[in-house]
Amino acid sequence: MAKAKTSLTAVERRAEELDTIAAVLPMERRDELAELLNDHDVETLRHLVNQGMGDNTLRALTSDLAYLEAWGLAATRKSLPWPAPEALLLKFVAHHLWDPERRETDADHGMPADVDEKLRRQGFLKSVGPHAPATVRRRLANWSTLTKWRGLDGAFASPALKSAIRLAVRAVPRQRRRKSAKAVTGDVLSKLLATCATDGLRDIRDQAILMVAFASGGRRRSEVAGLRCEQLVAEPPIEVPGGPPLPSLAIHLGRTKTSTGERDDVVYLTGRPVEALNAWLAAAKIDKGSVFRAIGRWGTVSRRALDPQSVNAILKQRAELARLDPREFSAHGLRSGYLTEASNRGIPLPEAMEQSRHRSVQQASDYYNSAARRSGRAARLL
Repeated sequence: MAKAKTSLTAVERRAEELDTIAAVLPMERRDELAELLNDHDVETLRHLVNQGMGDNTLRALTSDLAYLEAWGLAATRKSLPWPAPEALLLKFVAHHLWDPERRETDADHGMPADVDEKLRRQGFLKSVGPHAPATVRRRLANWSTLTKWRGLDGAFASPALKSAIRLAVRAVPRQRRRKSAKAVTGDVLSKLLATCATDGLRDIRDQAILMVAFASGGRRRSEVAGLRCEQLVAEPPIEVPGGPPLPSLAIHLGRTKTSTGERDDVVYLTGRPVEALNAWLAAAKIDKGSVFRAIGRWGTVSRRALDPQSVNAILKQRAELARLDPREFSAHGLRSGYLTEASNRGIPLPEAMEQSRHRSVQQASDYYNSAARRSGRAARLL
């Protein structure tokens, strides 16, 4: 009985420690994580928070750590050893990268049924079939990072592990899917904005979200949700021949997915997006803190930032209202749509990348060039 009481106290203590980093690392499954993670896991996360690691990176690390601990318990009935031996890393690859056709004739191929069932019951496993190679590589990379933060060395660079991943991927080729089946190009964006035609708070907010996210270079949903008034700096109006000056605004992005806090990336808004943003701030009476916030049932504006997933939900809701298939669009479609639209309008790639803040020309080109490939000269040689 005393032992159970001590265990319960340890879980409660971890839950309280997770609470102290919830502002940076929001966790909806705090109690479950407190039971799943051990004291060293929580201390590692607290250390990473104190090191100033990016919010999105921390969320990914926490999510992957929770999955790895859950998988380790299900597969070995023990908590993860640190550092993990090479045999355990190879088991992880074998459980997640496997051939569905071979599985039909060999029940022992891939993830064992009891491990699969336990992870599915806990909510850690939702999709059916082998994992995407990118997901497996990311989890192994985060496993390696967490190992290094504990001051330990792992076998993550071993030839056997690299060979196992390479052979598994080659045996089961997968087509890489886009994060958004269709890009939110200018014509699609116009249809979404047409659904924001009233003076209601939600319409004013959603119009600002869509216009700011697109016009600022196709910002990621986390960047939109995390935008704060302190990042906005009014710029001198842009003079336009034969017309009134256009309002201009700078957005200081700070730390992003592809940059560090040491470099302050800046993007600019001009004209209608600035007007839409100002209209939302005025209507919601926001002059500091989070820019985009949830709106309650009775029109009450929350003091807390909108959740990144809500940005995705808003775009899908607007797509449905515009009589488009919401399954074909996601928030990432704003990012790909911006570069696709830039291509359609003949904007040079380097200029478009200045606004999208893509670091890799190859990655930006995947969006930028796709607009002209189907109808381009290279596809019509015969």
